[in-house]
Amino acid sequence: MESSATEMIHHVLLLLLFILAVGMFAGRFAALLKLPDVVLFIAAGMLIGPGLGLIHEPGSSVINQFILTAGSVLILFDGGRNLRLEGLRKVWLTVSMLSVPGVLVTVGIVGTGVHYLFGIDWMFALLVAAVIASTDPASIIPVFRQVSIRERVRITVESESAFNDATGSIVTFALLAAVEGGRLHVQTMTWDFLRTAIGGIVIGFILAAGVNYLVAHLRIGILQEYTTIAMIVVALSSYLAGDLLHVSGYMAAFAAGLIWGNAHIFGLSMEAKMNEMGMVADNLTLMMRMLIFILLGSQVNFQALGHYFWPSLGVVLILMLAARPLTVLVSALPDRQSRWSWQELLFMMWVRETGVIPAALSGIIIATGVAHGEIIASVTFMAIMLTILLQASTTAWAARRLGLEINGENSRNPA
Repeated sequence: MESSATEMIHHVLLLLLFILAVGMFAGRFAALLKLPDVVLFIAAGMLIGPGLGLIHEPGSSVINQFILTAGSVLILFDGGRNLRLEGLRKVWLTVSMLSVPGVLVTVGIVGTGVHYLFGIDWMFALLVAAVIASTDPASIIPVFRQVSIRERVRITVESESAFNDATGSIVTFALLAAVEGGRLHVQTMTWDFLRTAIGGIVIGFILAAGVNYLVAHLRIGILQEYTTIAMIVVALSSYLAGDLLHVSGYMAAFAAGLIWGNAHIFGLSMEAKMNEMGMVADNLTLMMRMLIFILLGSQVNFQALGHYFWPSLGVVLILMLAARPLTVLVSALPDRQSRWSWQELLFMMWVRETGVIPAALSGIIIATGVAHGEIIASVTFMAIMLTILLQASTTAWAARRLGLEINGENSRNPA
């Protein structure tokens, strides 16, 4: 007779292997259909979960929470790692506005919609809005690998998706604390936001810069042979250190990725390991996306989804057609240096997929047993499906229609 520990090990291994196997076929099928892979991951989860009953992993389980947390951290780190500070300097004001005030504008507008459409208390409504307020580097970055658009637009949208994930996470947990405390203190929440954000940035900077020297310094670099392993260690340890010190582990992971990917600003070089790190990071984040989205699909409550279908649809339409356009206008128009054209503004208004981080936040919050968990799950699921199906799949079309695709005449004037 097997011990409980052995049974648990078998359960975890079978779950991971089964999901990754299903994910590979779903990803291949998505490529044939020319759809974002996360759509097929969710559909596969719905099929093998509530459809066929092959997996039953509750959102509150340790393995589910581990996948959500570790996956979010690694994806945020990789989002920061892929950003280049040189390109950010040209559009820093717009990116900063989109990533902080823009998230708050989105939370306010969408939260108002949630309050009136669902008839729930303001704090819970804002919490629902905060969960879906950030965009998704795991969906946006792969799309831009297939669609060539003006560089500054690509940098802005990719950078926003990485920065605002960390901001959205901080706002979400601040609101969750207010919900659990029964009262929203704006001054306290503002201080907590600044403390956790700045603290996370400091921790991420210190850890990444320190290990960078141990990896890439010509004389001190004693860990050169372990560059890729060190990268993963920095990503996970930055989150853990931030969490243990009660600041934002997510912001720490993102900041660490940003420093790691821009080691040259310290006079360090990891060029010899760039291909190796890129391959490992791409495969690792892909596996995490498979695990997160297939598990999300397997946990869909069709009864609750049907019950909240119309108000959830209304909230997502407010997000796409009201909150996003206003957020872009408020964030980009003050940037006189960039002088954004209306075509560029319209493109940024349309491209704002919801994905991994909102899915992870939704799962983590629901696992706490917070009230209105079914509403959070329904709105998050609807936001992911609609934004990815409608927006991610039409990004190339939108770029062509707005004249932002780099080919022919546009390639000679990318800016």
